[in-house]
Amino acid sequence: MGVSALTGLSVVSLLSLGYLSWDWTQANQVENDVSAGVLGDPDIGPPLHRPPHIIFIMTDDQGFNDIGYHSKDIRTPVLDKLAAQGVKLENYYIQPTCTPSRSQFMTGRYQIHTGLQHGIIRPQQPNCLPMDQPTLPEQLQQLGYSTHMVGKWHLGFYKRACLPTRRGFHSYFGSLTGSVDYYSYWACDGPAVCGFDLREGERVAWSRAGTYSTQLYTRRVRKILAAHDPNAAPLFIFLSFQAVHTPLQSPRSYIYPYRRLGNVERRKYAAMVTAVDEAVRNVTAALRKYGYYDNSVMVFSTDNGGQPLFGGSNWPLRGRKGTYWEGGVRGLGFVHSPLLRRPRRVSRDLLHITDWYPTLLRIAGGNLSALAPEVDGHDAWRSISEGTESPRHEILHNIDPLHSPSPHGSLEEGWGLWDTSVQAAVRVGDWKLLTGDPGYGDWTPPQMLASFPGAWWNLERHTAPRRSLWLYNVTADPYERQDMSQQRPDVVRLLLARLAYYNRTAVPVRYPPEDPRAQPQNNGGAWGPWASDDESQEEQDWGELSATAKQLKLSSGKEKSKGKCKHCSMRAFFKKLNTGIMSNRI
Repeated sequence: MGVSALTGLSVVSLLSLGYLSWDWTQANQVENDVSAGVLGDPDIGPPLHRPPHIIFIMTDDQGFNDIGYHSKDIRTPVLDKLAAQGVKLENYYIQPTCTPSRSQFMTGRYQIHTGLQHGIIRPQQPNCLPMDQPTLPEQLQQLGYSTHMVGKWHLGFYKRACLPTRRGFHSYFGSLTGSVDYYSYWACDGPAVCGFDLREGERVAWSRAGTYSTQLYTRRVRKILAAHDPNAAPLFIFLSFQAVHTPLQSPRSYIYPYRRLGNVERRKYAAMVTAVDEAVRNVTAALRKYGYYDNSVMVFSTDNGGQPLFGGSNWPLRGRKGTYWEGGVRGLGFVHSPLLRRPRRVSRDLLHITDWYPTLLRIAGGNLSALAPEVDGHDAWRSISEGTESPRHEILHNIDPLHSPSPHGSLEEGWGLWDTSVQAAVRVGDWKLLTGDPGYGDWTPPQMLASFPGAWWNLERHTAPRRSLWLYNVTADPYERQDMSQQRPDVVRLLLARLAYYNRTAVPVRYPPEDPRAQPQNNGGAWGPWASDDESQEEQDWGELSATAKQLKLSSGKEKSKGKCKHCSMRAFFKKLNTGIMSNRI
């Protein structure tokens, strides 16, 4: 279907695609198919003959324009070649920040179904990936896989039960918090709240500091590959680089090729991306050397959009990390495998990070019919491998009832279906709807100058009236330049109904206040578990916060409480943090 035709997509054309035959206040047709066990039907295609070795590589804060096949100023020859020989995923979606993407990858569930729909898990919060959610590595262990994680966790660690080795990984080597120094592994969560953050299993790895983390993590993966017998049991490795998250650090040898880049931050950032490229080359070489490659599936994915303030680029997409514009949620991704039936192509089928959970379990030989009602992801292996139509037709980007409400939204503006002051985003077919405050929505070109004047950030910030509802045809208008909400109120109402449906399935938000016992000075100078496994105080905190969240339930239409509450200071802190992300102060 041509772009011009898509721009004028009508209700009739939506009907022809099957969308208007759905009950928009109920689970969609794909979900009904899942509940009926369609994903477990053998007619979809059998699992691979032998369970493949799975290597999932995730980078941190790598933008859409931060890879060689999207950008001329980034050199990634290995990633470019692997992607060209495999399947490039050019309609692939992730979440705006670290914890949300990682939680959805690990569970196959939307944030609204795990209670992690607000922000990230802070180092001092008594919070982690919910214990009642079976993780991908736990499921793979049951299928006979040897499971290993190397790198950034960022899914909570307040008690030992939250650690990677208790959530499905036979081994773990990496950092538990969201950001550490690449050499010293020192991590801070505010002034004077700093500590060491590198772990070997559940022990602090003091002696391993000093080596650049991208190289250190790669060596660990090569060691795992060398020690394991590829014919004894299938292997799952989750290589979660901290690169290219701040701080911008890399060995000098990687910076030299970019010495002519005028913008210093872009120069350092590009060097870090190239270091990742070399790391992937070394991992791929080890897969070949030790006999894994011919029966392996390698997935490459970023966790969220890039941060232009620190060298990243999502150009020509709108927005950046921390926002629900395409620049925050459109991900880099590709699959490389000798097992692909139709390699060397570009896939524009819709895919979301939750889809890896059922997809990888399917190729591992798992029975998805038992999982289907419990996951939001879809088995996309045939779409990826063979080029068949994707089973996914819509994505709930998120509903965050604790995010600062937009002063310009209301239940009335949402046709009585939805309070548009609440931060939320959903995509159905070609259409994407955003409400509330989606985050800083500029279009930031690659930063090639030695300095980037702060006033430039304001060029497009105030070009449109303040508002709280937007609609885009992101197939015809992937850069989100033409808001269609006034021209297509029919589509707006349909997507508002989808948000209302999803909101009714949401669980209470898990966002407890920080616990001073978490500070490294109270734990031998390192970040790590501080609460006992049977401690239940956090449940009380979550319950109190859930009551706050219920005040923001969209179906009630009641006036939100304007009085002070116990958690207002906490929300004010994150409002300030969000503002910082949108400025040059962070």
